[in-house]
Amino acid sequence: MSKKTIAITAFALFSLFFGAGNLILPPQLGFKSGNLWWLVAIGFCISAVLIPILGILAHAKLQGTMFDFAKKVSPTFSLVYCYLVYAISISLPSPRTASVTHEMAIQPLWDSSSLITSIIYFALVYIFVVNRSKILDVVGKFLTPGILLILLLIIGTAIFTLDFDFGITAFKSPFTHGILEGYQTFDAIGAVVVGGVIIISINLKDSAASYEVKKSLIRKAGWLAGLGLFLIYTGLIITGALFHDAFDPEISRTALLSGISLKTLGSTANLMLSILVSLACFTTAVGIVTGTADFIKGRFNDSRQAYVITAIIGCILGVLMGQFNVGYIIAVALPALMFIYPITIVLILLNVVPDKFASPKVFRWVVATTVLFSIPDFLGSIGFGDAITSFTQWIPLGENHMGWVLPALVVFVLANFMGKNQDRL
Repeated sequence: MSKKTIAITAFALFSLFFGAGNLILPPQLGFKSGNLWWLVAIGFCISAVLIPILGILAHAKLQGTMFDFAKKVSPTFSLVYCYLVYAISISLPSPRTASVTHEMAIQPLWDSSSLITSIIYFALVYIFVVNRSKILDVVGKFLTPGILLILLLIIGTAIFTLDFDFGITAFKSPFTHGILEGYQTFDAIGAVVVGGVIIISINLKDSAASYEVKKSLIRKAGWLAGLGLFLIYTGLIITGALFHDAFDPEISRTALLSGISLKTLGSTANLMLSILVSLACFTTAVGIVTGTADFIKGRFNDSRQAYVITAIIGCILGVLMGQFNVGYIIAVALPALMFIYPITIVLILLNVVPDKFASPKVFRWVVATTVLFSIPDFLGSIGFGDAITSFTQWIPLGENHMGWVLPALVVFVLANFMGKNQDRL
């Protein structure tokens, strides 16, 4: 594979990851992080860059579909997991892209309803999805460079024109807050969803390429896209931190980004931001709907009709859910993320480690432990936090809503240790 092919694939990966949540979350994180912006940035980039890129590396290893991520637990579990992830994806992050586009790119310029925005938006998404063989070239060659150019203008202007004064952090636990805010990007879920889109697109372009060639291409493109995401996220967090005293402390995510754009780009801010939001959100919506349609198509014997029907349903859901404002969609998404995100992270990590450390038994034990210890975080996110405090305080990191981490790690070690002892016997 040529360097040009690697670059195009990396651009496509970057663009498919970088959507609505990725755009509006980092500035507010920086705005509230104060002098500890770097600690928040590290936490955010772990869940929003490192884990997703590991998901792409897992795809490079598996070169299958999302079903392959969880099949070692059991085929039934994998099927339920896939349907759950795709249902969440087309019901929350995909519609959120239309909501963000309307609030930041359309509403400030034109007096039109969110319904009209959503209809036009998802009509265009549908056109791209049904012409999926062209996704890689169109996204990689044309859309991503525009996103990068506008972002660099905003970040560069802030860094080179403002004094490095950051104020005091508003977070009790900056590092874990950054990790949990990274959940809202949906990037770990995005990795298992859009990674399959990239693989299918590569197969359509060069079906004769060997497993090793495709693996090398995906790995190199993945790390390159990850570097780009890391630099952009960190830049946006620094930018938000530099404007810590320029806006109302209770300003919304979308209003903050609009305000930063106005202060850095002046009179051209609205137009520039409109282009940025439209491109970033649109490419993510295309990736989500395409990935969902691919999965359903595979479940129905590669039926083209199933692919088209799924794309239509995904776009209709996008229109319906896109009527809600961004803040509401983010709040609604939290319970689902507190449950499904830890499972997704664990599945990614288990698929990345060497096979000798990730037998079916290890998969089953670690995933079961993760599900069990994610339940308190899920209950806390739907308003039962006080009722389970006496339980969560005994779980390491439970108060930080990450009580699943250490139990899953301990079970992983124990399962491998016991497996090796049984092999000796």
